[in-house]
Amino acid sequence: MGLRWGISIPVSRCWTIASGIALCAFMAMPTLCLAKAPLPYVISTEALKQIIADPTLIILDTRDQKSYDRGHIPGAIRVAWEDYAGTQGTPGKGWGKVLPKKDLAAALGRIGIDATKRVVAYADPKHGWGEDGRFLWLLRLAGVVHSQVLDGGLPRWVAKGYPTSKAAAKPTATTFAIDRLDTGLMADTEWMLKNQARIKIVDARSLAEFNGAILFGETRGGHLPGAIHLHFTKVYRTDGTLKHVAALRTLFTEAGLKRTDQIAVYCTAGIRSAHLTMLLRHAGYTKARNYDESFYWWAAKEDLPLE
Repeated sequence: MGLRWGISIPVSRCWTIASGIALCAFMAMPTLCLAKAPLPYVISTEALKQIIADPTLIILDTRDQKSYDRGHIPGAIRVAWEDYAGTQGTPGKGWGKVLPKKDLAAALGRIGIDATKRVVAYADPKHGWGEDGRFLWLLRLAGVVHSQVLDGGLPRWVAKGYPTSKAAAKPTATTFAIDRLDTGLMADTEWMLKNQARIKIVDARSLAEFNGAILFGETRGGHLPGAIHLHFTKVYRTDGTLKHVAALRTLFTEAGLKRTDQIAVYCTAGIRSAHLTMLLRHAGYTKARNYDESFYWWAAKEDLPLE
């Protein structure tokens, strides 16, 4: 077969060229071909700055209202984890567990989130409870796989000299229907009891809490039998950015965890533990789950053992 410039190319070579052209076209359209592929769990401030004008992007500020009012990433919507959890009853007796599927979809839809959106959650790593990780966990639970946490949070954004705003964002509501919850990310008390003999249990609370201090109205003090203590802040470097994956794997290995382990992480109300769960997943511990009911629920059941 000859081309118009008079160069003779074998038919087999022409097929190779055509295949290469098709591959290039495929690689040039990742948003069309790979739209369902989950994004990495973590995004840098530099990468967020590059996509800040993306119309499908929703940024969530998970800090408290006063911190938000003092300044936030432009366009960020202020959210509180409590608005996406049950508030009926008391801790350990109906309160604090993530909303059921239908209610969770409605709550996320009210701030414009559905499965087509790209969502970045941030906090202040040195002055928080891992709320950004909690939102990442519940978004992935809901099937919003284009969700990430911002490495270093707002302090890192400010340190880079990027702009902030005091104008409150006004979300545009959308209709969201969750196909199914990713239950592989979640454990409840029933699951814990059924699987406790074959899982590694990680306590993400402070050492004082682990040793029995009652700081937040828990029914009893102590920790779950056999639990490994690993405070959720251990995933950070001194500047508030996350440790690299290699360092995280070293941290988790030294704590006695393997990437093949079934892992259930808990704290007091499933916030710090959700954050640590997602960082375990980020480091390749793909069987990590958040025990959402956490210590509040376990301690409230007087027949369940504690150490």
